Amino acid sequence: MGTSQTTAVPKMASSESLRPFQFMVPQSELEDLIRRVKSTRWPEKETVNDFSQGVPLATMQKLARYWTEGYDWRKREAKINSYPNFITEIDGLDIHFMHIKSKHDNAMPVIITHGWPGSVVEQMKLIEPLTNPTEYGGKAEDAFDVVIPSMPGYGFSGKPATTGWGPERIASAWTILMKRLGYNRYTAQGGDWGAIITDLMGVQADPGLVAIHVNMPGAVPPEIDKQCWAGTVPTGLSADETKACEELVTFYKQVYYAFFMGTRPETLTGIADSPIGLASLLLDHDAKSTALIARSFDGQTEGITRDDVLDNVSLFWFTNTGVSAARLYWENKLNFFAPKGVKIPVAVSVFPDELYPCPRSWAEKAYPKLMQFNKMEKGGHFAAFEQPKLLVQEMRTAFKSFR
Repeated sequence: MGTSQTTAVPKMASSESLRPFQFMVPQSELEDLIRRVKSTRWPEKETVNDFSQGVPLATMQKLARYWTEGYDWRKREAKINSYPNFITEIDGLDIHFMHIKSKHDNAMPVIITHGWPGSVVEQMKLIEPLTNPTEYGGKAEDAFDVVIPSMPGYGFSGKPATTGWGPERIASAWTILMKRLGYNRYTAQGGDWGAIITDLMGVQADPGLVAIHVNMPGAVPPEIDKQCWAGTVPTGLSADETKACEELVTFYKQVYYAFFMGTRPETLTGIADSPIGLASLLLDHDAKSTALIARSFDGQTEGITRDDVLDNVSLFWFTNTGVSAARLYWENKLNFFAPKGVKIPVAVSVFPDELYPCPRSWAEKAYPKLMQFNKMEKGGHFAAFEQPKLLVQEMRTAFKSFR
């Protein structure tokens, strides 16, 4: 596969410059993608009637059919390029970010971080409601300036050529980015890896970071997490805590995609050569998310559409970032769900189909300055994708007192 064409102004003398950026895939690469998908050598059907052996063959074949016969990458490409995109060098690596300023005065800056298997596509449904709240059920004083970066190795950001780009370093880079943009007072939000990075920004506690919001809180007490990891639900817990442990026990039986990426990311070379191979890995997340995605290819719309899915997968394909993104798991040395030691104000939103439904009791211990805790009525792990309206409202409420 050839190299996708990007458009950016030449680098200036200063590594701190902000270079406008656009992304355009050559027609030859679009045609190559279709050819590769159509020539996929398929395995036999799974021997079960559920998701216990991974993403069902039927789901992948429906995805392949739509990818080659109905999907239009140019629509997503145009949408991405309709917003201000930039590249800037931080700590020796090119970092891509979208930066959308509100037309309203005194907008609150927020940096929003995606996760795996995500990209800036995951957060784009938040842009208009946050920056232009008067058109989306809010007030002018609800406005945000929005910064959405691509994590190193993901999307349009550079791919680290050396080790060391773990979540702590990314958190530090985001602080540098916000200062470079001239924001001396700002907020942060994230889910999945984005939640971990946002937590770590809170741990690093730049004086300009006034509060954070996460939708995958790091709050599981280590002694409880250890038992859940071993497949045991501890006794003597409240009903909410028991439910969270039951969900963790189930999830830990499904998380082996993360172990593979965390130990052997380069062995995934095949996903750089096969778009269906790439898609199957990106779809095989937690069971509830995978089932939601599968239903989207059965014609059901529950917040996430088949176009959403393929927008994200296609971005991974055209940027060839399947393996480079996986290396973040190799770099990470932190427990995903354990408290990180955040001391600044925190808001938590618990979506019912999250990897685990965090109880308030755990959140209060993990975040001494917990200022907001809400259980949402619907939605799952990819909240920005699935339930952007609810997530936007949570952010408006969480950060209102810091304006």
